[in-house]
Amino acid sequence: MTPSERAAPVERHLVHRTGWLRAAVLGANDGIISVSSLLVGVASAPSATHAAVLLAGTAALVGGALSMAAGEYVSVSSQSDTEQADLVRERAELASAPEQETAELAAIYEGRGVTPALSRQVAEQMMAHDALGAHMRDELGLSEDLAARPVQAALSSATAFTAGAIVPVVIALVAPRDVVSIAVSIGALLLLALLGGIGARVGGARMAPAIARVTFWGAVAMGVTGGIGHLIGSATPV
Repeated sequence: MTPSERAAPVERHLVHRTGWLRAAVLGANDGIISVSSLLVGVASAPSATHAAVLLAGTAALVGGALSMAAGEYVSVSSQSDTEQADLVRERAELASAPEQETAELAAIYEGRGVTPALSRQVAEQMMAHDALGAHMRDELGLSEDLAARPVQAALSSATAFTAGAIVPVVIALVAPRDVVSIAVSIGALLLLALLGGIGARVGGARMAPAIARVTFWGAVAMGVTGGIGHLIGSATPV
């Protein structure tokens, strides 16, 4: 290791976590809110039995996890296809017009405040070292850390959804029928607060705003579905 390498400061960045963190937080948040809201809505119907509440929650858990996995896979696959198409196009342009691509890279650096002469020098060196990598980062805004990974995103979403959804289902299973709505609501809000705090901590963001927004919208969702369940369930037998 050279002296300059030993002296170089080590910086701790968290941007490489955004891909899986987004999918995990979204999946767990959706699992908690959607399944808890459904449980509260069904349990708020006076005519709903305990078995009906559990059946609804279990179906929501399984269907939601599969839906999250499929939706995430399809959407991230589309992103990946677009990224790959851009890279194929960039390879072709580098092969057919390397001088034009060098000038394009130099213009990007110049636009960021580098002098024209130095921009040209840097562009030439980057083209000689890794032309595609340079254009991928500086022209297309792509990187290995943020690259689309459909399978990883799908598995993360499904796993996170299940992890979030299974707790309210277990609460509904062990809680007496007459307090299922209250027990699930309290448990869900505590879980959402925990999730918001963990997500903010892992992502290096402030915890208080993250906890506040996720618990607020969770309370809104459960309040609305609970009210609808009570109104409709009072008039319609389950």
